[in-house]
Amino acid sequence: MKAYIKDRNLRRFLLLLLDIVLINVAALISLKIAFNFQVTPEYIMIRDSFIKYLPHHTAMVIGSFYLFGLYSSLWHYASIKEMLSIISGSIFAMVLTFFIFFMIPIHFNLNVYIINTFLLIMVAGLSRLSYRMGRVFKVYYGTKRGSLLNAKTTKVLIVGAGEAGVMAFKEIENHTNTDKIVIGFLDDDKRKIGHKIMGLPVFESIDNIDKLMKYIHIDEVILAIPCMNKVRKKEILEKYKHLNIELNIVPPLYEILDGKLKIGGVRKVKIEDLLGRDPISLDNPEIAKYIKDRTVLVTGGGGSIGSEICRQITMFKPKLLIIFDIYENNAYDIQNELKMKYGDQVNLKVLIGSVREKDRLEEVFSKYRPNLVFHAAAHKHVPLMQDSPFEAIKNNSIGTVNTAEMAGEYGADRFVLISTDKAVNPTNIMGASKRLAELGLQCVNDKYEDTELMVVRFGNVLGSNGSVIPLFTNQIEAGGPVLVTHPDIIRYFMTIPEAVELVLQAGSMAMGGEVFVLDMGDPVKIVDLAKDLIRLSGYEPYDDIDIEFVGLRPGEKLFEELLLDEENLKRTPYKKIFVIGQSGIELEHINEIFIMLNKAIKERDLEYLEDCITDLIPNYRKIEHAKE
Repeated sequence: MKAYIKDRNLRRFLLLLLDIVLINVAALISLKIAFNFQVTPEYIMIRDSFIKYLPHHTAMVIGSFYLFGLYSSLWHYASIKEMLSIISGSIFAMVLTFFIFFMIPIHFNLNVYIINTFLLIMVAGLSRLSYRMGRVFKVYYGTKRGSLLNAKTTKVLIVGAGEAGVMAFKEIENHTNTDKIVIGFLDDDKRKIGHKIMGLPVFESIDNIDKLMKYIHIDEVILAIPCMNKVRKKEILEKYKHLNIELNIVPPLYEILDGKLKIGGVRKVKIEDLLGRDPISLDNPEIAKYIKDRTVLVTGGGGSIGSEICRQITMFKPKLLIIFDIYENNAYDIQNELKMKYGDQVNLKVLIGSVREKDRLEEVFSKYRPNLVFHAAAHKHVPLMQDSPFEAIKNNSIGTVNTAEMAGEYGADRFVLISTDKAVNPTNIMGASKRLAELGLQCVNDKYEDTELMVVRFGNVLGSNGSVIPLFTNQIEAGGPVLVTHPDIIRYFMTIPEAVELVLQAGSMAMGGEVFVLDMGDPVKIVDLAKDLIRLSGYEPYDDIDIEFVGLRPGEKLFEELLLDEENLKRTPYKKIFVIGQSGIELEHINEIFIMLNKAIKERDLEYLEDCITDLIPNYRKIEHAKE
């Protein structure tokens, strides 16, 4: 860093010296031009006076240049904006010189000032833009362009010849230490095809990359159309991912605004980019209405879903956000993230505790009296819960009822349970525990009239704790194989931010007792997901990284459902959110079963526990492997 500052200050000093010389030369030449290069007595008299006050003129010009930022710009990025600064600074300097000389008084012909202004703009502009021109010359005809024949050079094709494509091009070209060279563009605008942008050709339409690759070798493609809808983006990426080239993308605007990437920067194509769903249209005023200036409690607030709920809730300016989690490291991470981003604008409280412990919950609710509760605390790993069934029921089922009871007793307005598609016709203990939580919540909702309790049910989220994505990524990094349970297994997938956006929107509609179901889009074959991840990592499935099928795990289904057969699905005002009503099971019976579940856990009686589950969930299959 010290070396960089020293180098920068040296460049500024040298530029200052050059300006002093050029300012004086320009002034003397302007005087000669004004007198048509004739040495008359009048010229000699004015010249002598001018030379006497030339240091004053030089100081005023240098001061003006500082004022207009001519010594703080990065001149290797010089553009029209910098040229306007040169023009403004030069005009200001000459106007200032005119008034100072007039007051001395020294009276020059007005032509001297006008000519000097133009000369000053010319010499100041050339001295600065020459650096930029030299850099461009080096890029096009020096190291980079000369290395086109070098096998080690990465040939880059930019898809999208608009502003984002030009920015991506400049970002690459301005870094001479990279081995990347942009060879041209693709674009669907027929007016651009066959013409040049930034000196490079627009070869073909976007879908004709196969045709281009017959004649030109391409190592990397940058998709530079950030405003493109997700469906079209998916079509392009699906076509390109089989070409055995590196895929990068200019991110959408929200990623740049979040500080994840700079303008003109690119990132790797992620599996989320291949989902290809249209963006969600949220009713932000409705969400803000029930969150702003309220106290919000998020259980499991440090987890993958819970932390994203915290991020998005913070944008709606709650009075107080309480992050409640049993694992302090994750809670600490999201606390630091939000404080770094929002500073004193967010009022945060991080509390450690378990939803299993009713005493701890009562302590929290009695002290902070949250208006809204988002219940994301849960055990999610299916195989682990198969081996620890009592813990699954204690945490996911009884813990949910404990938290909901506290919300009702202490007057919370709304309680939102995050549920899962595995709760539908469950074949594993984790899914059963979440279905029990849904049923238990309906009992609590019936008990407390002033608290609206609701469920939001959705499928898998990409990158969450328990998702296959981190598992597959680790297996790819280890050189494979990628382990898939079955060639025909399918799942619904949604990104974490997308799921949470819909959760917050569903929360604005709560009347009490509903189960909201999110539209998860089209199902995805897990083996196709594995192949995409392998390709996005720069490898070819089966050639570089093998895929092995290991068989379904205990309690695992080939496909997940979002609805029970008896559930009546209804539309809501939001096209991606549906709602179903009460289960139809007698609430007293649900209460009785929860008492029996507590007894089974206390006595560690697994058979009794599963009998209780089957009583409420007839479709649940008892698993012989569920041992503890």
